[in-house]
Amino acid sequence: MIDFFTEPWEFTFMQRALLAAAFAALVCSVVGVFVVLRGMAFMGDAVAHSSLAGMSVAYFFGGSIFWGAFAWALPASLAITFISRRAQVRLDTAIGIIFASGFAVGIILMSRVNNYTADLFGLLFGNVLGVSWGEVLLIGLVAGGVLLVIIAFYKELLFTAYDATMSAASGVPVRFIQYLLPLLVGITTVASLKAVGIVLVLALLVTPAATAALLARRLPGIMAISVVTGFVSSVAGLYLSFHADLPTGPSIVVVATGLFLAAMLFSPSKGVVWQAWRPSSLPVEEAGA
Repeated sequence: MIDFFTEPWEFTFMQRALLAAAFAALVCSVVGVFVVLRGMAFMGDAVAHSSLAGMSVAYFFGGSIFWGAFAWALPASLAITFISRRAQVRLDTAIGIIFASGFAVGIILMSRVNNYTADLFGLLFGNVLGVSWGEVLLIGLVAGGVLLVIIAFYKELLFTAYDATMSAASGVPVRFIQYLLPLLVGITTVASLKAVGIVLVLALLVTPAATAALLARRLPGIMAISVVTGFVSSVAGLYLSFHADLPTGPSIVVVATGLFLAAMLFSPSKGVVWQAWRPSSLPVEEAGA
């Protein structure tokens, strides 16, 4: 039994994968709380998919895929907000435009590379087991930078997330925050691509935060539970991948989804099971007995 828990960490690639996944889960879990509160879940998905264009350009010319994604994701995340505000279209419309255009350009570029199918699979679904120590350090630095920005603008992000109109009346720079949060989503997305890939990054960004929202009411508690959920999902997903010989990114997402379902069923305040059995669901005379 002890070997079941210790064996994976005897391998260096698993140690690197754990650190990379933990850093990605940490920053995704924190940023994801604001994403869920603002109803911006699909922005992370759009930025992730559109960043395939930047990754493809970097891959095509033999450059760093990480920096290619980074160079595309930041302008894409800002463009979503800009298009929504300037063209006066709904946010989901702007998201769809950036999503489709970037992903299409990426597919076109990747199709020009010989044997691109295998390489595209790695970009889409991640390869956290293949990260180097340099990539682990880079993911950690990006995660740390994003968290520092969130700490610096915590109150502004909090007020804007709950009531942008009241925040503007209170002197909060709402327009700046409206661009800052998508930018943080874009950076976070890039930091997570190596762990879970383009297709699954939305789950890591949204699911831990959604799970935490079922278990806590105040923002600090939601953030703390979200971080724990993201970390547990990463560790359990790595164990599942190692022992069952499954893809790592999808394994992490499956565990995170399982935790969400458990919270949805058994949360003391919002759980389906608890609501079905609480005294208020009983007849009035029985509940008052």
